[in-house]
Amino acid sequence: MSGKGGVGKSMTSAMLAVAMRRLGYKAGILDADITGPSIPRLFGVKGPATGDGESINPIASRTGIEIMSINLLLDDPEAPVVWRGPVIAGAVKQFWQEVVWDVDFLFVDMPPGTGDVPLTVFQTLPVDGIIIVSSPQELVGMIVGKAVQMAKMMNVPILGLVENMSYAVCPDCGKHINVFGDSHVDEIAGKYQLPVLAKMPIDPELSKEADAGMIEMYAGDFLNGAADAVAKLIK
Repeated sequence: MSGKGGVGKSMTSAMLAVAMRRLGYKAGILDADITGPSIPRLFGVKGPATGDGESINPIASRTGIEIMSINLLLDDPEAPVVWRGPVIAGAVKQFWQEVVWDVDFLFVDMPPGTGDVPLTVFQTLPVDGIIIVSSPQELVGMIVGKAVQMAKMMNVPILGLVENMSYAVCPDCGKHINVFGDSHVDEIAGKYQLPVLAKMPIDPELSKEADAGMIEMYAGDFLNGAADAVAKLIK
């Protein structure tokens, strides 16, 4: 989760599921961002999802990651979901209660902010921990603080922070370029006594694989530390 949009929550959710699959675990993603679903596109999966009237079957990716998203239930994946908050929260609850999950780890890709959906997830799902995603800008520190304090209010453990778009690597000299300015994630982590699980670079190869629906083919291992933190939950 994060307190704001555009920091890469969906990318982080997708890559964590891929990392856990590579470790030999069964993984799934519940796309709780009902009005801005992007998980199916990242994995190149399409609907419609099937069911028997009482339950819904998730759709499996190339490597067997189970996925459920509102876009797998719509006739037109570009059709906008113009629903009020309680209806959106109800859909997320159904994705947990009525989808036949067979996984060791289920990642919930949250919408931005601290509104209806995060509240529903924390109150309805047996959440073992959250990972907060941020980006380098100083403004994000305040936004991360909101997410941290909401998690504490709901008594949900925070596994740590992931900073996305942390830097870019010069293809000629290998120098790290701080595109969005100096990182503030370490001071934010220190303020809330949380570990920094990863600092993800801006990588054109990752963007290419994501746009092609081939996120599982990306070879980067920047989230291995975060994957280890998640794996400890089951151990």
